[in-house]
Amino acid sequence: MTRLAGKSAIVTGGGSGFGEGIAHRFAEEGAEVMVVDLNGDAAEKVAAEIGGNATAFKCDVASDGDVAALFAAAADRFGGKLDVLVNNAGIAQRNGPMLDVDEETFDRIFAVNVKSIYLAAKHGLHLLKAAKGNIVNTSSTAALRPRPGLVWYNGSKGAVNTITKAMALELAPDVRVNAICPVIGATGLTSEFMGGEDTPELREKFIGSVPMGRMSTPLDIANAALYLAGSEGSFITGVCLEVDGGRCV
Repeated sequence: MTRLAGKSAIVTGGGSGFGEGIAHRFAEEGAEVMVVDLNGDAAEKVAAEIGGNATAFKCDVASDGDVAALFAAAADRFGGKLDVLVNNAGIAQRNGPMLDVDEETFDRIFAVNVKSIYLAAKHGLHLLKAAKGNIVNTSSTAALRPRPGLVWYNGSKGAVNTITKAMALELAPDVRVNAICPVIGATGLTSEFMGGEDTPELREKFIGSVPMGRMSTPLDIANAALYLAGSEGSFITGVCLEVDGGRCV
């Protein structure tokens, strides 16, 4: 199938986890993908696995200079337009009391999870408007059903949901903006959500809160992103889609 044939896409946080799954899935459906990650080696690995229609780009999504360079490179590669931007890069708060989080960590959570969306809009909206493209933000069930021990992370993802809806209204009908709210999955952030240690016992505790009885997978999230980004979602904007096995019901 080629639901994204001829389309261009940027996937941040594409070097692992959900972002890696999205990058692979988009490429399978015909998109030309820029795999963006702070870990340049990880981005290169994923791009190499995808093949000729992928390229890697090392970028700190919380850095104005890095993000400006990213979209300058995208403009060159994609001919001055961009069809899909997936703002997937994010960091977790280690599960624990809210006042155990120091100011530097708090600032980094909001810089990566929230400010990055502002910077991407600042430097990339002209490319998206040129293509009448769309944005998919990776949020979290933490924005809708917060867990104790993740106060500041919960808040950052709540901001993502509100920003998604507000952007959707302001940018319609030129650019669609949606978000995905995954439940916990087996990614590089899993141990942080569990307090620093990923054990079978803790996994069972988290899985016990998901009615469908398992964690999310990168493919679950990638398929949702594909639907929102492709023509099948062409009349959908401002949605924060729960991909959570019933967790938020």
